[in-house]
Amino acid sequence: MAQENSRAELFESTPIPKAVAELAVPMMVSSLVMVVYNLADTFFVGMLNDPVQNAAVTLVYPVMLAFNAVNNLFGVGTSSMMSRSLGRGDYETVRISSAFGFYGAVFSGLLFTLCCTVMKNPLLGLLGADSNTWDATASYMFWTVTCGAVPAILNVVQGQMVRSEGAAIHASVGTMSGCILNIILDPFFVLPWGLNMGAAGAGLATFLSNCVACIYFLVLTRVQRGKTFISLDIRKLKKLNKPTVLGILGVGIPASIQNLLNVTGTTILNNFTAAYGASAVAAMGVAQKINMLPMQVEMGFSQGIMPLVSYNYASGNRKRMKDCILFALKVSIPAMLLVTAVYWFTAPNLIQLFMKNAEIVAYGSAFLRGMCLAMTFMCIDFTAVGVFASLGFGKYSLLFAILRKIVLEIPLLFILNMIFPLYGLAYAQFGAELILSIVAVFMLLRIFKQSPTTPKKEN
Repeated sequence: MAQENSRAELFESTPIPKAVAELAVPMMVSSLVMVVYNLADTFFVGMLNDPVQNAAVTLVYPVMLAFNAVNNLFGVGTSSMMSRSLGRGDYETVRISSAFGFYGAVFSGLLFTLCCTVMKNPLLGLLGADSNTWDATASYMFWTVTCGAVPAILNVVQGQMVRSEGAAIHASVGTMSGCILNIILDPFFVLPWGLNMGAAGAGLATFLSNCVACIYFLVLTRVQRGKTFISLDIRKLKKLNKPTVLGILGVGIPASIQNLLNVTGTTILNNFTAAYGASAVAAMGVAQKINMLPMQVEMGFSQGIMPLVSYNYASGNRKRMKDCILFALKVSIPAMLLVTAVYWFTAPNLIQLFMKNAEIVAYGSAFLRGMCLAMTFMCIDFTAVGVFASLGFGKYSLLFAILRKIVLEIPLLFILNMIFPLYGLAYAQFGAELILSIVAVFMLLRIFKQSPTTPKKEN
Protein backbone atom coordinates (compact mmCIF):
# COMPACT_ATOMS: atom_id res chain seq x y z
CA MET A 1 0.00 0.00 0.00
CA ALA A 2 1.14 3.60 -0.63
CA GLN A 3 1.23 4.44 3.07
CA GLU A 4 3.52 1.47 3.77
CA ASN A 5 5.87 2.34 0.87
CA SER A 6 6.11 5.95 2.01
CA ARG A 7 6.91 4.82 5.57
CA ALA A 8 9.61 2.42 4.35
CA GLU A 9 11.20 5.13 2.20
CA LEU A 10 11.35 7.53 5.16
CA PHE A 11 12.96 4.97 7.45
CA GLU A 12 15.27 3.26 4.95
CA SER A 13 16.50 5.64 2.27
CA THR A 14 15.68 9.27 3.04
CA PRO A 15 18.89 11.22 3.88
CA ILE A 16 19.40 11.22 7.65
CA PRO A 17 19.16 15.01 8.18
CA LYS A 18 15.90 15.09 6.24
CA ALA A 19 14.51 11.96 7.94
CA VAL A 20 15.45 13.28 11.39
CA ALA A 21 13.89 16.64 10.56
CA GLU A 22 10.67 15.01 9.35
CA LEU A 23 10.36 12.89 12.47
CA ALA A 24 11.95 15.06 15.16
CA VAL A 25 11.00 18.64 14.25
CA PRO A 26 7.23 18.11 14.69
CA MET A 27 7.98 16.38 18.00
CA MET A 28 10.21 19.27 19.07
CA VAL A 29 7.56 21.81 18.14
CA SER A 30 5.00 19.74 20.02
CA SER A 31 7.29 19.58 23.05
CA LEU A 32 7.90 23.32 22.83
CA VAL A 33 4.17 24.01 22.78
CA MET A 34 3.72 21.63 25.72
CA VAL A 35 6.32 23.54 27.72
CA VAL A 36 4.69 26.84 26.82
CA TYR A 37 1.40 25.40 28.00
CA ASN A 38 3.04 24.30 31.26
CA LEU A 39 4.58 27.73 31.56
CA ALA A 40 1.16 29.26 30.91
CA ASP A 41 -0.10 27.94 34.25
CA THR A 42 2.91 29.47 36.00
CA PHE A 43 2.68 32.71 33.99
CA PHE A 44 -1.01 33.43 34.50
CA VAL A 45 -1.06 32.26 38.11
CA GLY A 46 2.05 34.39 38.62
CA MET A 47 0.10 37.44 37.37
CA LEU A 48 -1.92 37.20 40.59
CA ASN A 49 1.37 38.03 42.38
CA ASP A 50 0.37 35.58 45.12
CA PRO A 51 3.20 33.22 46.17
CA VAL A 52 0.67 30.82 47.71
CA GLN A 53 -1.14 30.27 44.38
CA ASN A 54 2.15 29.85 42.54
CA ALA A 55 3.42 27.46 45.22
CA ALA A 56 0.31 25.29 44.67
CA VAL A 57 1.25 24.76 41.01
CA THR A 58 4.83 23.90 42.04
CA LEU A 59 3.82 21.46 44.79
CA VAL A 60 1.51 19.44 42.51
CA TYR A 61 4.23 19.22 39.85
CA PRO A 62 5.63 15.88 41.18
CA VAL A 63 2.19 14.30 40.79
CA MET A 64 2.04 15.55 37.21
CA LEU A 65 5.49 14.03 36.67
CA ALA A 66 4.12 10.75 38.00
CA PHE A 67 1.80 10.65 34.97
CA ASN A 68 4.96 10.15 32.93
CA ALA A 69 5.57 6.86 34.72
CA VAL A 70 2.38 5.51 33.11
CA ASN A 71 3.08 7.39 29.87
CA ASN A 72 6.44 5.66 29.58
CA LEU A 73 5.17 2.26 30.63
CA PHE A 74 2.56 2.13 27.86
CA GLY A 75 3.75 4.93 25.56
CA VAL A 76 7.50 4.40 25.26
CA GLY A 77 7.23 0.64 25.69
CA THR A 78 4.45 0.23 23.13
CA SER A 79 5.88 2.65 20.56
CA SER A 80 9.29 0.93 20.74
CA MET A 81 7.68 -2.48 20.14
CA MET A 82 5.56 -1.07 17.31
CA SER A 83 8.55 0.49 15.51
CA ARG A 84 10.65 -2.65 15.89
CA SER A 85 7.76 -4.77 14.61
CA LEU A 86 7.35 -2.46 11.63
CA GLY A 87 11.05 -2.91 10.86
CA ARG A 88 10.54 -6.69 10.83
CA GLY A 89 7.33 -6.41 8.81
CA ASP A 90 5.33 -8.00 11.64
CA TYR A 91 2.19 -5.88 11.31
CA GLU A 92 -0.09 -8.03 13.46
CA THR A 93 2.21 -7.46 16.45
CA VAL A 94 1.93 -3.72 15.77
CA ARG A 95 -1.86 -3.97 16.05
CA ILE A 96 -1.77 -6.12 19.19
CA SER A 97 0.81 -3.84 20.84
CA SER A 98 -1.21 -0.71 20.15
CA ALA A 99 -4.36 -2.22 21.67
CA PHE A 100 -2.40 -3.30 24.75
CA GLY A 101 -0.90 0.18 25.13
CA PHE A 102 -4.24 1.95 24.76
CA TYR A 103 -6.26 -0.11 27.22
CA GLY A 104 -3.35 -0.38 29.62
CA ALA A 105 -3.17 3.42 29.70
CA VAL A 106 -6.92 3.74 30.35
CA PHE A 107 -6.88 1.22 33.20
CA SER A 108 -3.73 2.70 34.76
CA GLY A 109 -5.12 6.22 34.55
CA LEU A 110 -8.28 5.17 36.37
CA LEU A 111 -6.22 3.38 39.03
CA PHE A 112 -4.00 6.44 39.38
CA THR A 113 -7.06 8.65 39.91
CA LEU A 114 -8.50 6.31 42.54
CA CYS A 115 -5.28 6.07 44.54
CA CYS A 116 -4.57 9.83 44.51
CA THR A 117 -8.16 10.66 45.45
CA VAL A 118 -8.42 8.18 48.33
CA MET A 119 -4.99 9.18 49.66
CA LYS A 120 -5.44 12.90 49.02
CA ASN A 121 -4.63 14.24 52.50
CA PRO A 122 -1.47 12.22 53.16
CA LEU A 123 -0.38 12.93 49.57
CA LEU A 124 -0.74 16.69 50.05
CA GLY A 125 1.37 16.47 53.20
CA LEU A 126 3.99 14.42 51.38
CA LEU A 127 4.14 17.01 48.60
CA GLY A 128 5.03 19.71 51.13
CA ALA A 129 1.70 21.56 51.40
CA ASP A 130 1.22 23.39 54.72
CA SER A 131 -1.61 25.38 56.30
CA ASN A 132 -0.92 28.32 53.96
CA THR A 133 -0.80 26.37 50.70
CA TRP A 134 -3.12 23.43 51.47
CA ASP A 135 -6.40 24.71 49.98
CA ALA A 136 -4.86 26.09 46.78
CA THR A 137 -2.81 22.93 46.25
CA ALA A 138 -5.85 20.68 46.83
CA SER A 139 -7.95 22.68 44.34
CA TYR A 140 -5.30 22.53 41.63
CA MET A 141 -4.79 18.80 42.21
CA PHE A 142 -8.54 18.12 41.96
CA TRP A 143 -8.70 19.22 38.33
CA THR A 144 -5.28 18.00 37.17
CA VAL A 145 -5.28 14.62 38.95
CA THR A 146 -8.70 13.56 40.25
CA CYS A 147 -10.43 14.61 37.03
CA GLY A 148 -7.50 14.84 34.66
CA ALA A 149 -5.31 11.76 35.07
CA VAL A 150 -6.94 9.60 32.37
CA PRO A 151 -7.03 12.21 29.57
CA ALA A 152 -3.53 13.47 30.45
CA ILE A 153 -2.06 9.96 30.22
CA LEU A 154 -4.08 8.81 27.22
CA ASN A 155 -3.21 11.95 25.28
CA VAL A 156 0.53 11.23 25.50
CA VAL A 157 0.30 7.47 24.93
CA GLN A 158 -1.82 7.89 21.79
CA GLY A 159 0.59 10.51 20.48
CA GLN A 160 3.55 8.16 20.93
CA MET A 161 1.75 5.33 19.16
CA VAL A 162 0.92 7.56 16.18
CA ARG A 163 4.54 8.76 16.10
CA SER A 164 5.89 5.19 16.07
CA GLU A 165 4.52 4.78 12.52
CA GLY A 166 6.35 7.90 11.36
CA ALA A 167 3.24 10.14 11.46
CA ALA A 168 5.04 12.79 13.50
CA ILE A 169 2.93 15.67 12.19
CA HIS A 170 -0.37 14.02 13.17
CA ALA A 171 1.06 13.27 16.63
CA SER A 172 2.19 16.86 17.06
CA VAL A 173 -1.10 18.36 15.86
CA GLY A 174 -2.99 16.28 18.41
CA THR A 175 -0.72 17.30 21.26
CA MET A 176 -0.59 20.94 20.22
CA SER A 177 -4.37 21.24 19.86
CA GLY A 178 -4.74 20.61 23.58
CA CYS A 179 -1.80 22.83 24.50
CA ILE A 180 -3.06 25.79 22.51
CA LEU A 181 -6.52 25.46 24.00
CA ASN A 182 -4.97 25.43 27.47
CA ILE A 183 -3.13 28.68 26.79
CA ILE A 184 -6.36 30.28 25.55
CA LEU A 185 -8.42 29.13 28.54
CA ASP A 186 -5.85 29.88 31.27
CA PRO A 187 -6.32 33.66 31.57
CA PHE A 188 -10.12 33.37 31.53
CA PHE A 189 -10.18 30.78 34.30
CA VAL A 190 -7.31 32.16 36.41
CA LEU A 191 -7.46 35.97 36.40
CA PRO A 192 -9.83 38.32 38.26
CA TRP A 193 -11.46 39.63 35.08
CA GLY A 194 -12.55 36.06 34.26
CA LEU A 195 -13.67 33.33 36.64
CA ASN A 196 -10.95 34.33 39.14
CA MET A 197 -10.28 30.70 40.13
CA GLY A 198 -6.53 31.13 40.64
CA ALA A 199 -4.50 27.92 40.58
CA ALA A 200 -7.72 25.86 40.40
CA GLY A 201 -8.59 27.61 37.14
CA ALA A 202 -5.24 26.63 35.66
CA GLY A 203 -5.99 23.03 36.61
CA LEU A 204 -9.43 23.16 34.99
CA ALA A 205 -7.93 24.55 31.76
CA THR A 206 -5.38 21.72 31.74
CA PHE A 207 -8.08 19.09 32.21
CA LEU A 208 -10.25 20.42 29.36
CA SER A 209 -7.31 20.76 26.98
CA ASN A 210 -6.19 17.16 27.55
CA CYS A 211 -9.75 15.96 26.86
CA VAL A 212 -9.71 17.76 23.51
CA ALA A 213 -6.36 16.20 22.56
CA CYS A 214 -7.67 12.72 23.42
CA ILE A 215 -10.72 13.25 21.23
CA TYR A 216 -8.47 14.32 18.35
CA PHE A 217 -6.46 11.08 18.51
CA LEU A 218 -9.57 8.92 18.81
CA VAL A 219 -11.11 10.58 15.75
CA LEU A 220 -7.80 10.32 13.86
CA THR A 221 -7.55 6.58 14.53
CA ARG A 222 -11.14 6.13 13.36
CA VAL A 223 -10.62 8.16 10.17
CA GLN A 224 -7.29 6.47 9.37
CA ARG A 225 -8.67 2.93 9.52
CA GLY A 226 -7.11 0.97 6.68
CA LYS A 227 -4.18 3.40 6.49
CA THR A 228 -2.70 2.69 9.92
CA PHE A 229 -1.65 -0.40 11.84
CA ILE A 230 -2.80 1.14 15.14
CA SER A 231 -5.74 -0.80 16.55
CA LEU A 232 -8.08 0.09 19.41
CA ASP A 233 -10.01 -3.17 19.01
CA ILE A 234 -10.19 -4.68 22.50
CA ARG A 235 -10.48 -8.14 20.92
CA LYS A 236 -6.82 -7.87 19.91
CA LEU A 237 -5.95 -8.37 23.60
CA LYS A 238 -6.99 -12.03 23.19
CA LYS A 239 -4.01 -12.47 20.87
CA LEU A 240 -1.49 -11.12 23.39
CA ASN A 241 1.52 -13.38 23.73
CA LYS A 242 4.40 -13.50 26.15
CA PRO A 243 7.11 -12.13 23.80
CA THR A 244 4.97 -9.09 22.94
CA VAL A 245 4.10 -8.29 26.56
CA LEU A 246 7.69 -8.79 27.71
CA GLY A 247 8.97 -6.68 24.81
CA ILE A 248 6.70 -3.79 25.79
CA LEU A 249 7.24 -4.06 29.54
CA GLY A 250 10.98 -4.66 29.12
CA VAL A 251 11.28 -1.12 27.75
CA GLY A 252 8.29 0.46 29.51
CA ILE A 253 8.98 -0.61 33.10
CA PRO A 254 12.53 0.82 33.30
CA ALA A 255 11.27 4.04 31.69
CA SER A 256 8.41 4.10 34.20
CA ILE A 257 10.74 3.52 37.14
CA GLN A 258 12.92 6.35 35.89
CA ASN A 259 9.97 8.74 36.07
CA LEU A 260 8.89 7.52 39.49
CA LEU A 261 12.40 8.27 40.68
CA ASN A 262 12.08 11.72 39.06
CA VAL A 263 8.95 12.24 41.15
CA THR A 264 10.82 11.18 44.28
CA GLY A 265 13.68 13.56 43.53
CA THR A 266 11.34 16.48 42.80
CA THR A 267 9.33 15.79 45.96
CA ILE A 268 12.51 15.81 48.06
CA LEU A 269 13.61 19.03 46.35
CA ASN A 270 10.26 20.71 47.05
CA ASN A 271 10.26 19.58 50.67
CA PHE A 272 13.73 21.01 51.22
CA THR A 273 12.68 24.25 49.53
CA ALA A 274 9.39 24.46 51.48
CA ALA A 275 11.40 24.91 54.70
CA TYR A 276 12.40 28.36 53.41
CA GLY A 277 8.83 29.58 52.79
CA ALA A 278 6.29 30.05 50.00
CA SER A 279 8.47 32.55 48.12
CA ALA A 280 11.34 30.05 47.83
CA VAL A 281 8.91 27.34 46.64
CA ALA A 282 7.38 29.67 44.07
CA ALA A 283 10.83 30.73 42.85
CA MET A 284 11.97 27.12 42.53
CA GLY A 285 8.83 26.32 40.57
CA VAL A 286 9.35 29.22 38.15
CA ALA A 287 13.01 28.28 37.66
CA GLN A 288 12.08 24.64 37.04
CA LYS A 289 9.49 25.57 34.43
CA ILE A 290 11.86 27.93 32.58
CA ASN A 291 14.64 25.34 32.69
CA MET A 292 12.18 22.75 31.39
CA LEU A 293 11.75 24.66 28.10
CA PRO A 294 15.01 23.57 26.39
CA MET A 295 14.98 20.25 28.25
CA GLN A 296 11.59 19.30 26.81
CA VAL A 297 12.60 20.40 23.32
CA GLU A 298 15.72 18.23 23.60
CA MET A 299 13.63 15.36 24.91
CA GLY A 300 11.29 15.83 21.96
CA PHE A 301 14.29 15.68 19.63
CA SER A 302 15.63 12.47 21.19
CA GLN A 303 12.17 10.86 21.20
CA GLY A 304 11.58 12.02 17.64
CA ILE A 305 14.48 9.94 16.31
CA MET A 306 13.38 6.81 18.21
CA PRO A 307 11.24 5.32 15.40
CA LEU A 308 14.13 5.78 12.96
CA VAL A 309 16.60 4.11 15.32
CA SER A 310 14.19 1.28 16.20
CA TYR A 311 13.27 0.53 12.60
CA ASN A 312 16.84 0.41 11.30
CA TYR A 313 18.04 -1.67 14.24
CA ALA A 314 15.28 -4.24 13.67
CA SER A 315 15.76 -4.26 9.88
CA GLY A 316 19.51 -4.85 10.21
CA ASN A 317 20.77 -1.49 8.92
CA ARG A 318 23.01 -0.74 11.89
CA LYS A 319 25.18 1.78 10.03
CA ARG A 320 22.19 4.01 9.38
CA MET A 321 21.14 3.60 13.00
CA LYS A 322 24.58 4.71 14.22
CA ASP A 323 24.75 7.66 11.80
CA CYS A 324 21.34 8.83 13.01
CA ILE A 325 22.46 8.82 16.67
CA LEU A 326 25.70 10.67 15.91
CA PHE A 327 23.85 13.26 13.83
CA ALA A 328 21.46 13.87 16.74
CA LEU A 329 24.35 14.50 19.14
CA LYS A 330 26.11 16.85 16.70
CA VAL A 331 22.97 18.97 16.51
CA SER A 332 21.89 18.95 20.15
CA ILE A 333 25.16 19.53 22.03
CA PRO A 334 26.04 22.93 20.46
CA ALA A 335 22.40 24.02 20.79
CA MET A 336 22.35 23.26 24.53
CA LEU A 337 25.67 25.05 25.08
CA LEU A 338 24.18 28.19 23.53
CA VAL A 339 21.00 27.96 25.62
CA THR A 340 23.04 27.50 28.80
CA ALA A 341 24.98 30.71 28.11
CA VAL A 342 21.78 32.66 27.40
CA TYR A 343 20.09 31.40 30.59
CA TRP A 344 23.11 32.17 32.77
CA PHE A 345 23.36 35.80 31.69
CA THR A 346 19.64 36.58 31.48
CA ALA A 347 18.35 34.65 34.53
CA PRO A 348 16.87 37.68 36.40
CA ASN A 349 15.07 38.89 33.28
CA LEU A 350 13.57 35.45 32.66
CA ILE A 351 12.29 35.11 36.24
CA GLN A 352 10.76 38.61 36.08
CA LEU A 353 8.62 37.53 33.14
CA PHE A 354 6.63 35.41 35.59
CA MET A 355 6.88 37.09 38.99
CA LYS A 356 7.71 40.71 39.83
CA ASN A 357 8.34 39.98 43.51
CA ALA A 358 11.96 41.02 44.29
CA GLU A 359 12.55 38.14 46.71
CA ILE A 360 11.29 35.57 44.21
CA VAL A 361 13.43 37.08 41.43
CA ALA A 362 16.54 36.87 43.63
CA TYR A 363 15.86 33.25 44.60
CA GLY A 364 14.80 32.22 41.10
CA SER A 365 17.84 33.73 39.36
CA ALA A 366 20.21 31.78 41.60
CA PHE A 367 18.21 28.57 41.10
CA LEU A 368 18.02 28.92 37.31
CA ARG A 369 21.77 29.50 36.97
CA GLY A 370 22.48 26.30 38.86
CA MET A 371 19.91 24.26 36.93
CA CYS A 372 20.92 25.39 33.44
CA LEU A 373 24.44 24.00 33.81
CA ALA A 374 23.02 20.49 33.44
CA MET A 375 21.53 21.07 29.97
CA THR A 376 24.45 20.06 27.73
CA PHE A 377 25.15 16.87 29.65
CA MET A 378 21.45 16.08 29.84
CA CYS A 379 21.12 16.09 26.05
CA ILE A 380 23.73 13.31 25.88
CA ASP A 381 21.87 11.36 28.56
CA PHE A 382 18.47 11.84 26.89
CA THR A 383 19.86 10.61 23.58
CA ALA A 384 21.36 7.54 25.23
CA VAL A 385 18.14 6.66 27.07
CA GLY A 386 16.18 7.16 23.84
CA VAL A 387 18.52 4.75 22.07
CA PHE A 388 18.15 2.16 24.84
CA ALA A 389 14.35 2.37 24.55
CA SER A 390 14.50 2.19 20.75
CA LEU A 391 16.57 -0.99 20.78
CA GLY A 392 14.60 -2.67 23.54
CA PHE A 393 17.52 -2.48 26.01
CA GLY A 394 15.37 -1.98 29.08
CA LYS A 395 18.13 -3.04 31.48
CA TYR A 396 20.30 -0.12 30.34
CA SER A 397 17.42 2.32 30.88
CA LEU A 398 16.88 0.91 34.37
CA LEU A 399 20.58 1.24 35.15
CA PHE A 400 20.49 4.89 34.10
CA ALA A 401 17.41 5.56 36.21
CA ILE A 402 19.09 4.11 39.29
CA LEU A 403 22.34 5.97 38.65
CA ARG A 404 20.61 9.30 37.96
CA LYS A 405 18.38 9.48 41.02
CA ILE A 406 19.31 6.94 43.69
CA VAL A 407 23.10 6.97 43.30
CA LEU A 408 23.67 10.57 42.22
CA GLU A 409 20.97 13.26 42.33
CA ILE A 410 19.07 12.44 45.55
CA PRO A 411 22.23 12.04 47.66
CA LEU A 412 23.56 15.28 46.12
CA LEU A 413 20.37 17.10 47.21
CA PHE A 414 21.09 16.17 50.84
CA ILE A 415 24.82 16.90 50.61
CA LEU A 416 24.58 20.22 48.75
CA ASN A 417 21.72 21.49 50.91
CA MET A 418 23.85 20.76 53.96
CA ILE A 419 26.92 22.55 52.56
CA PHE A 420 25.12 25.40 50.76
CA PRO A 421 21.63 25.67 52.35
CA LEU A 422 18.84 26.14 49.76
CA TYR A 423 21.06 27.38 46.91
CA GLY A 424 23.02 24.13 46.67
CA LEU A 425 19.80 22.30 45.72
CA ALA A 426 19.86 23.82 42.24
CA TYR A 427 23.24 22.21 41.44
CA ALA A 428 22.36 18.60 42.28
CA GLN A 429 21.05 17.85 38.79
CA PHE A 430 24.17 19.32 37.20
CA GLY A 431 26.44 17.02 39.23
CA ALA A 432 24.33 13.97 38.42
CA GLU A 433 24.05 14.64 34.68
CA LEU A 434 27.77 15.41 34.33
CA ILE A 435 28.73 12.01 35.68
CA LEU A 436 25.91 10.24 33.85
CA SER A 437 26.92 11.73 30.49
CA ILE A 438 30.34 10.09 30.79
CA VAL A 439 28.65 6.74 31.40
CA ALA A 440 26.32 7.42 28.44
CA VAL A 441 29.21 7.93 26.03
CA PHE A 442 30.83 4.65 27.04
CA MET A 443 27.54 2.74 26.73
CA LEU A 444 26.79 4.18 23.28
CA LEU A 445 30.27 3.24 22.10
CA ARG A 446 29.66 -0.26 23.40
CA ILE A 447 26.40 -0.49 21.46
CA PHE A 448 28.12 0.70 18.28
CA LYS A 449 30.86 -1.95 18.63
CA GLN A 450 28.38 -4.75 19.35
CA SER A 451 26.08 -3.92 16.44
CA PRO A 452 27.66 -5.04 13.15
CA THR A 453 25.81 -4.36 9.92
CA THR A 454 23.55 -7.23 8.94
CA PRO A 455 21.32 -7.53 5.88
CA LYS A 456 17.62 -6.90 6.26
CA LYS A 457 15.63 -10.13 6.38
CA GLU A 458 12.99 -10.55 3.73
CA ASN A 459 9.44 -11.09 5.00
